[in-house]
Amino acid sequence: MTAEVDPFVLYGTHETEVAPVRLTAGQLAVDFKDGNLRTITYDGTEVLRAVSYLVRDRDWGTYAPSIADLKIDRGNDAFSVGYVAHCAGPDGTTLEIRVQISAEAGRTVTFDAEAISKTGFETNRCGFCILHPVVGVAGTPVSVEHVDGHREDTLFPDLIEPWQPFKDMRAITHSVMPQVTAECRMEGDTFEMEDQRNWSDASYKTYVRPLALPWPYQIVTDQSVRQRIVLTIKDTRETLNTALSISPNSQTVTITEGTKSGTMPAIGLVITPEEAEATLEARDILAEIGPQELLFHFDPNAGHGTNAFRAFDTIARLNAGTSTLEIALPCKQSPLAETTEIAAWMHAAGFKPDAIVISPSVDRQSTPPGSKWPECPPLEEVYAAARSAFPGIRLGGGMLSYFTELNRKRVPSEPLDFITHCTNPIVHAADDLSVMQTLEALPFITRSVRAIYGDKPYRIGPSTIPMRQNPYGSRTMDNLDGIRIAMANTDPRHNSRFAEAFALGYAAKVLDAGLECLTLSALTGPFGVIAGGGEPSPAGGKRPIFNTVAMLARLTGSPWRECVSSDPAAVLAFIAAPAHKASQLLLVNLTPAPQQVEFGSLGGVYKLTNKGLTLGAYAVGSIALAD
Repeated sequence: MTAEVDPFVLYGTHETEVAPVRLTAGQLAVDFKDGNLRTITYDGTEVLRAVSYLVRDRDWGTYAPSIADLKIDRGNDAFSVGYVAHCAGPDGTTLEIRVQISAEAGRTVTFDAEAISKTGFETNRCGFCILHPVVGVAGTPVSVEHVDGHREDTLFPDLIEPWQPFKDMRAITHSVMPQVTAECRMEGDTFEMEDQRNWSDASYKTYVRPLALPWPYQIVTDQSVRQRIVLTIKDTRETLNTALSISPNSQTVTITEGTKSGTMPAIGLVITPEEAEATLEARDILAEIGPQELLFHFDPNAGHGTNAFRAFDTIARLNAGTSTLEIALPCKQSPLAETTEIAAWMHAAGFKPDAIVISPSVDRQSTPPGSKWPECPPLEEVYAAARSAFPGIRLGGGMLSYFTELNRKRVPSEPLDFITHCTNPIVHAADDLSVMQTLEALPFITRSVRAIYGDKPYRIGPSTIPMRQNPYGSRTMDNLDGIRIAMANTDPRHNSRFAEAFALGYAAKVLDAGLECLTLSALTGPFGVIAGGGEPSPAGGKRPIFNTVAMLARLTGSPWRECVSSDPAAVLAFIAAPAHKASQLLLVNLTPAPQQVEFGSLGGVYKLTNKGLTLGAYAVGSIALAD
């Protein structure tokens, strides 16, 4: 069935990802893709999410090296891979990486890499990156061997650590399953770990070169840089599971009713001054969605002024819902002077938002470990100025960027009526699997926010696949070729069924956070539910994500009930019960393969005539339920 679906429908591009090569050595299996190892499993259980050799540029963009002289040898209980990777940097600089990967006896994998440059090469990071999974791993025991030889027995962080949980690492050992452990030994440099759930990556990342060291840095001409990763599996079980593995594509996903419940959040749309005219032209689509919230972005540093407020006022009057003004405060003058001036512009235009979100503009930039936060007035002063300039209006704070920044600079919540932040799934990787896997991190993010801010009203968004701002470099990446690249300000999948599935999966993963509002898109532009001029235009101009956003807007305020999936990486589901209508079972396939779904006991409780169904690639489904 997957082959019958036009890739453009699924991904918004005819660019196809290279399928991984499955390599096995006894009970050990890995996917070899783009020169790196993904989905490393032992006896069917994920051990590591990835072992990759990565080269990053000065904006933390990841090079896509060309691979030559690729040779793969496979035997019954061993495999080996060799290749040479080439990176082309600015000003004619080059870097060559010679790689050898081998596995023997099903229990050890060795990944050797030697980098050398004939020209000298600037980089923020060059070396190995090891990803441990988080689901089933967070909060469990782990042993860390440090470079000085001492061993630390501790736990993987459960709540998300703002800074590195482990530093000066030489090896890390964790339990894969009872009586099976995995040691990952890192040689050639000093490694440390960061909690990538900060960025909504579903992994703990162990990486080379401590962030406290200067970056970017130079790889010296003709100086060899060698590193090695050795993964060793220790299995003390008396009997090994020798049953043949079942292909994930042939498994059936069972959906049962869970115990959690709550109320569906309001759905918002973000609107910028740059998209105001297009938004007005799409007023019929705005009315069709009927969002409960319009989030108006305002940034004086971007040239926004009184004209923006006039447009905002016109748009707000078209929508029956509430509106929030999001202010990136320049902080070039006193907060009171700047907020008073912005309030005067707003009042002159007649715009009356229901809430204000305010944050210093500099707080959109990340502050890596070892560096100081950019200078700006105390947040208490910023919030007091906003209260004075916008009396009687709800005040929100947090970060206009991502949870990472909120976790590292925890805003004082007492002056605020609600907390807000965004997420983005293409900070570190942009392949389809990595993007969908970010959904696994969302419950950890919302639980961490609740641990910090308690029951304070909580909003998320705008959170879209394309990146609207880059806190980790000087700019977002232009994507003129419409391909999958990290940190890009446009992404082809936003035009496709992939985004429709991602948005519903996102909503399902944050339901139990008790959000006040969730914003997953704009109305128009590169983040919009409809395509604009010069963009790929689906039927009627509506992108597939329109269906998810409009459906969620119709369900706002409805009770929801949890559903438990036997394979949440493949299929998610929940029940919504809108007033005066039949309850609905909402399902989403997060994979490019058709998924067989059975309803288990759910079918008996809700008298479903069908015991199951097939969900196509990245398909969203809805079934009316009879109590």
